Amino acid sequence: MLAQRRGHEFTRILAFGAARGENAVPNDDLVGPIDSSDEWIRQRTGIITRMRAGKDVEAVDLAEAAALDAIAKAGIEPSQIGVVLVSTVTHTVATPSMASLLAERIGAAPAAAYDISAACAGYAYGIAQADSFVKSGIADHVLVVGAEKLSDIVDPTDRSISFLLGDGAGAAIVGPSDFPGIAPTIWGSDGSKWDAIGMTSTYNEWEAGAARPTIRQAGQTVFRWAVWEMVKVAREALETAGVEPSDLAAFVPHQANIRIIDEFAKQLGLPGSVVIARDIATTGNTSAASIPLATHRLLEENPELSGGLALQIGFGAGLVFGAQVVVLP
Repeated sequence: MLAQRRGHEFTRILAFGAARGENAVPNDDLVGPIDSSDEWIRQRTGIITRMRAGKDVEAVDLAEAAALDAIAKAGIEPSQIGVVLVSTVTHTVATPSMASLLAERIGAAPAAAYDISAACAGYAYGIAQADSFVKSGIADHVLVVGAEKLSDIVDPTDRSISFLLGDGAGAAIVGPSDFPGIAPTIWGSDGSKWDAIGMTSTYNEWEAGAARPTIRQAGQTVFRWAVWEMVKVAREALETAGVEPSDLAAFVPHQANIRIIDEFAKQLGLPGSVVIARDIATTGNTSAASIPLATHRLLEENPELSGGLALQIGFGAGLVFGAQVVVLP
């Protein structure tokens, strides 16, 4: 009989950390190449400005700052981290992983480390895995980071997505708890819409003479999928957690578009007591980083939310999705 390892019965998020690009980029700086206006961007997306990093800053630099912030707030040492998970689509190389470099930078080596390629759902995927690792005894503490420098893969003339994107990293420490702090995750994918969000060309096509790959999306396809299909996922996450919308203290959806966020809240029937994250207005869409960044800001601005329940849901390229109810640290 093979020996088995048992971990902790319950888990929770112990702390969040955040790092945003240092440059605030208002709509007026971007409207020329897409023949648009500040008013059009605000009405369609809710974005007033977005944060972008300088040319000498990489996504791993943002990840490092966010991770160290979360570790300090959790009151643990980097050496206590058993697994480092980084969700990103903007690492500068296909391999090795950003997670292994991050683990070394923050002093968490020889922690297990790997990247998650699940775009805007990547952070929710990471929380699901961290939860299982702590419960199974693989690790006592897991660092989950969403880190993106999306400005590196933007075509300024692309009206489908260029004005949405920002740069940043959000980090969370998942560890043992005396009570259930992370509900079961509802996750999945819909590969039939694989080409709804993605790159304009492959690396092989680029080598053969195509333009440098940049990100684009089929906006209406993504909007309809997010509003109608993801609401079903959010409802299932609530049901699986055994809670009602009125039990929530906060709702933290992926910061894709303010119209999607508002329609989500309407479809879910969230009462006015639920604080809804709208970090997109001043940060922009940061893909895998958006949920932890938005949660970090909610807790900074509303410390009374600590200990309350939050429904978080990520959805994006793949198309992939993940949602869970968590107790806010």
